[in-house]
Amino acid sequence: MIHTAQALVDVVVEVPALPRRGGNVMAPPPKEYAGGAVNILLAAARQGAECVHAGATGTGPHGDLIRNALAAEGVTVSSPVVPDLDTGICVVMLEPTAERTFVTTQAAERIISVESLQTSDPQPGDLVCVSGYSLTGTTRDPLLQWLAGLPKGVEVVLDPGAIFEELDDEIRTRMLGITTVWTGNKEESEALTGEDDIVAAVALCIDHLPDGAVAIVRDGPEGCAVHVDGETTDLDGYPQKPVDTNGAGDTHTGVLVACRAAGMPWVESARRANAGGAIKVTRRGPATAPTAEEIDAFLAENA
Repeated sequence: MIHTAQALVDVVVEVPALPRRGGNVMAPPPKEYAGGAVNILLAAARQGAECVHAGATGTGPHGDLIRNALAAEGVTVSSPVVPDLDTGICVVMLEPTAERTFVTTQAAERIISVESLQTSDPQPGDLVCVSGYSLTGTTRDPLLQWLAGLPKGVEVVLDPGAIFEELDDEIRTRMLGITTVWTGNKEESEALTGEDDIVAAVALCIDHLPDGAVAIVRDGPEGCAVHVDGETTDLDGYPQKPVDTNGAGDTHTGVLVACRAAGMPWVESARRANAGGAIKVTRRGPATAPTAEEIDAFLAENA
């Protein structure tokens, strides 16, 4: 599995509530985590997938934190380090309800090229993950150019993010035209299809993708719907009492892609992804996805 998106440092601040505009709230000391694309890569690596980060990392303590977190789990960083500029941060305000609000900076992780992406050496059978947030700013053009030249047989997995609906129609059309797997949440998929029911939406997503594509629409504790080979499967979720939802969707995507890379059918991969997301929300920190063995145990207990 190759991920092309931005790896950032999440600076997490637990707040009693969001401050009013111009106001202030008091909070305990912040915690720093490797986040962004790291969440998906670690979730996939913990399922046993061979993972490569093709995005850029910077020179400095934040870049070091990213690379160390990936190396600790056996994830390869293929692109050269960007000199003289550190990796950016994402300030995460975490409320007692487990809801989170973000402010993201842009720095070295936005400096990529066709050549830097190609260091990941994609081959037929690989899965290349793309974030909708990469389709903005300086990462957009080199990413789209590189994706258009991928070898036949490489799966392109799009996690659109909330930003996808805000993109120019031409950019959205280009990206959807090379997407073989759509994996979005309920809101993102409704923005694409106009349908708020995930079972109806997942079938309509296919209309925007190439022939033979797969679509997954997730809805947190409610589970997800999968459309593959003309059939839709509605999979129940595993509701938990959440303590931190940051990274739950990333965990779902990472487990999904890793299981598929291991040869599992899409429906079974999505079932395990539902379990992975359920376990993650009971843990603090964004990159706290479970291992394959933990998912096995969870599914056995929740059969």
